[in-house]
Amino acid sequence: MSKKDATPTSSTPTPAIAMVQDAGVAHRVHEYVLDDQLDQGTSLGAAAAKVLGVDPGQMYKTLVAFVEGRPCCALVPVNAHLKLKTLAAAAGGKKASMATGAEATRLTGYVVGGISPFGQRRQLPVFVDSSVLDWSTLYLPAGKRGLTLEVAPQVLEGLLHATVVSGLADT
Repeated sequence: MSKKDATPTSSTPTPAIAMVQDAGVAHRVHEYVLDDQLDQGTSLGAAAAKVLGVDPGQMYKTLVAFVEGRPCCALVPVNAHLKLKTLAAAAGGKKASMATGAEATRLTGYVVGGISPFGQRRQLPVFVDSSVLDWSTLYLPAGKRGLTLEVAPQVLEGLLHATVVSGLADT
């Protein structure tokens, strides 16, 4: 496994990176490469956190779900699980279900493993676990596997109008 901290090697930024740049938000882009073989049972997010030397609680994954048929995104630490009932309540519904990988890709324009809350094809409402407030910066998918954006948690509320939800993640 190797790590690279810089501007991505491709000359064209992902829509996520372009959105953050266009907004003038302070950020850093981290590029990383995972070995072909991940440890069995290790998620992509946990492996990326290890490669980047980041606490897994500081690295967030973007999950796409449906609440009463309406799509939304939930951000939880890579070492946690999304509490669907809590998401449903936060989004004003009674029941939530996870989107399939194909649905998530269709809705956001990103492939699973790189789904960013920024620069989505159709900007979905974003709900984020309150643990984001424990960190000065967060690591979020940047729209492509192998790319992560480091931003302040306040960017989520300011740029995405994200709703901070207590207990959204189950660690």
